[in-house]
Amino acid sequence: MKSNTASKIKTFTKNNQIGMALIISAVLFLATIILNPKSLNPVAFGSILSLTSMLLIAAAGQTLVIISDGIDMSVGATMSMTALITVAVMQGKDSIGLMFAAMAACLVVGAVIGLCNGIGAVRAGLPPMVVTLYISNIVTRLQYVFTGGTPEYTSVPDWFRKLITTRLFGFFPTIVFFAVAFLVVVFFLLSRTRYGQQLTLTGNNNRAAFLTGIKTTKVKMLNYTIAGMLGGLAGFIGAGNSGFIKCGTYDSMTMDSIVAVVIGGTLLSGGKGSYVGTAAGALLLIILSNGLAVLQVSDSMKNLIMGVVLIILLTAYNRAKPVRQ
Repeated sequence: MKSNTASKIKTFTKNNQIGMALIISAVLFLATIILNPKSLNPVAFGSILSLTSMLLIAAAGQTLVIISDGIDMSVGATMSMTALITVAVMQGKDSIGLMFAAMAACLVVGAVIGLCNGIGAVRAGLPPMVVTLYISNIVTRLQYVFTGGTPEYTSVPDWFRKLITTRLFGFFPTIVFFAVAFLVVVFFLLSRTRYGQQLTLTGNNNRAAFLTGIKTTKVKMLNYTIAGMLGGLAGFIGAGNSGFIKCGTYDSMTMDSIVAVVIGGTLLSGGKGSYVGTAAGALLLIILSNGLAVLQVSDSMKNLIMGVVLIILLTAYNRAKPVRQ
C-alpha cells in the first residue's frame, strides 16, 4: 500500500509540473505566514497578485519562443524601450487618443524587434541566445539615444496608472484583468489554432515538421514577431504599472520570464509547454521572492537562496525528455 502511494506521488511529481509549482507556492506562502504572521494582510496579498500578473504578462512572448525551441534574451529591453515610448507619446496628458497611439507604437516597435530576432535566429541560422542578446544590447543603447540619457517624460498620466494599478476591494489589483486577457489570448493561440499546433510540432522536431508540410521557417519568423509584439504590449502595460519609467526599468524581466516559463513545465529544448504553466511558475517565483523579503533576508543571502532553490526547481522540471527523443 505504501509502495503504491509512493509510486503515485512520484508519478505526480514527475508528470505534473503545474500542480507541483502550485503546491510549492502554497507551502512557501504558508511558511512565510507561520514565520511572520504580519505578512498575512490584504496589502501583501495584493502585491503578490500585482507582481505575478506583471511577470505573467512579460513572459507571454517568452513562452511562445521557448516552445518553438528558441529563447528571447531581449524581453526586458523590449519592455523598457516600449515603456519609455509610452511615456513619451502620452506626455502626461489625459488623452484616450494618445493612449491608443502609444499602444500602437509599442506594438510596432515590439514587432520590429521580434522580426530582427527572427531574421538572426531563423533566417541567418545563428544561435538564438546570442542573436537575441545582441539585439537586447542594441535596444538598450537605443533607449539612451531615444531619451538622451535622461527620459524627458518620466511618468504616465494618473488616470492611466490608476487604470492598471487600482485595487478593487482594497486589495485586488486591476492589472490582474490584463494578465487574464493575456492568458486567454495565448492559451487560445497555443491550443485552439493551427498556428499553435504547428508551433509545438516545430519545436518538438523541426525536420519532421518540415517533412509534414509545415513551413517551419515561416512559423518561427512569425513566432518571434508575435513574441516581440507581446513584449511591446507588456512594456505599454508596465509603463502604467510602474508609473515612473527610466532606461532599463524592466531589464530584469528577461531572466525572470525564462525562469517562470521553465518552472511551469515548458522544456528549454522546445516542443512541450503551456502558458498556464508559465502562470504557475510566475506565482512560485514571486511568492519565493516575497517570502524572503518579508523575512527581511539580506539581498546577498536572498540572491543565494533564490539561486539554489531555482536551480533545484529548474533541474527537476526540465529533466523530462522532449517527445522527439
